[in-house]
Amino acid sequence: MGSDMYRQQILDHYRNPRNHGELGDPTFSHEGYNPSCGDELEFDVELTEDGETIERVAFRGEGCAISQASASMLSQELPGMTLDEVADLDRDDVLEMLGVEVTPMRIKCAVLAEKVVQDGARIYEGEAEVDQTTTEDDA
Repeated sequence: MGSDMYRQQILDHYRNPRNHGELGDPTFSHEGYNPSCGDELEFDVELTEDGETIERVAFRGEGCAISQASASMLSQELPGMTLDEVADLDRDDVLEMLGVEVTPMRIKCAVLAEKVVQDGARIYEGEAEVDQTTTEDDA
């Protein structure tokens, strides 16, 4: 895909987000924000009976096109992934998913969804105590 097609894809996900909303009885929920841009996201995640594999995801929030499109795209990628696979996601995975070059100032916008889901999974597994995720220290 050319970069114009990726830009169109980002705008489509921003204007018509996939999996936007709430889950009735999620296994875990977590929220986060990007103080440099004002982006806010909350993810609900439902795991399968094995307690390790993501079955369904929903998100809600406000923010710039990059943060919201990233959340929408990630919400489509997560079902079927294990929590270990989620933990292994990194900035490069998110940037590849977006398909466009993201300026250094927008990296925090792009990775917010990934960080929120990762922290939520770590809290669920008892590996972290985080009230709210922030991208303040990400560069």
